[in-house]
Amino acid sequence: MNRQLIAYLAALILLAALPALGGYPIFIMKVMCYALFACAFNLLLGYTGLLSFGHAAFLGLAAYACGQSLTVWGWPTLGGLLFGTAAAGVLGLVFGLLSIRRSGIYFAMITLALAQMQFFYFLQAPFTGGEDGLQGIPRGSILGLDLSQDINLYYVVLLIFVLGYALIWRTVHSPFGQVLKAIRENEPRMVSLGYDVDRFKLLAFVLSATLAGLAGATKSLVFVSATLSDATWQMSGTVILMTLIGGMGTLTGPVLGAIIVVALENKVGEFGRFLMQQTGIEWFRVLGESVTIVIGLIFIVCVLAFRRGIIGEWLAWRQKTG
Repeated sequence: MNRQLIAYLAALILLAALPALGGYPIFIMKVMCYALFACAFNLLLGYTGLLSFGHAAFLGLAAYACGQSLTVWGWPTLGGLLFGTAAAGVLGLVFGLLSIRRSGIYFAMITLALAQMQFFYFLQAPFTGGEDGLQGIPRGSILGLDLSQDINLYYVVLLIFVLGYALIWRTVHSPFGQVLKAIRENEPRMVSLGYDVDRFKLLAFVLSATLAGLAGATKSLVFVSATLSDATWQMSGTVILMTLIGGMGTLTGPVLGAIIVVALENKVGEFGRFLMQQTGIEWFRVLGESVTIVIGLIFIVCVLAFRRGIIGEWLAWRQKTG
């Protein structure tokens, strides 16, 4: 059996067993949501060569759309998830049509500007709850499974993550994915060969936005809320950070990057208190408040020592030694 398939099966079994091994379901679900978000972003940046500074717009819209449909309209949970995902896909189509004809920094700035416009709309729109966010989103049930129980929701989120990751894997290894990689490497040559490059880039953008929306809708169920933090430019920067740390253009790199960033955001404070107890240095107590500095230092180390990201460097080392 293919070693990659064995590794994937082992990872799936481990994820399924983590709650029984003492893992905190909410934390692991948060990691899976951000991992799917990072993988969706990596499909655009790592495999198509398009740097979007506004990908949080799709995460945030899907979270609000899912929350609105479940809380106000009383839709079933599956319908809310699909509605949030579809809303992000439609927004991705609009953003893509407006930005896809530009490249490089111009493309990045257009996506940032569009995302900021949406952020300020969310800030003032009555249905979002403004700075308080949309709270108390009901989890409901899917196929009779009560999602108010964290363990039940955990396996639903795991299924969503696996299906989303599988779709990205299939896309990358399809003829469509090969065209995307060729566009990334040499776009003028693809144009000369007769490919409608803008159409392929638009399809990649919409697919990436839709999967990012799936992550956002799922996240709103996990935390029973949708907040402005999901749609800020800082969130767009965070997903870029996850992708670069893990390894841009690799399938597992964004997953590792999401694990590292989310773990740092949640565990740095505990680690700081542990260091203070062991060393007696009072400064370590406030380490949790300096999490952005810690993440920034790790990012600098990765950029200097791991130009391809952690997974990218590991794959390159394997090729040299293998």
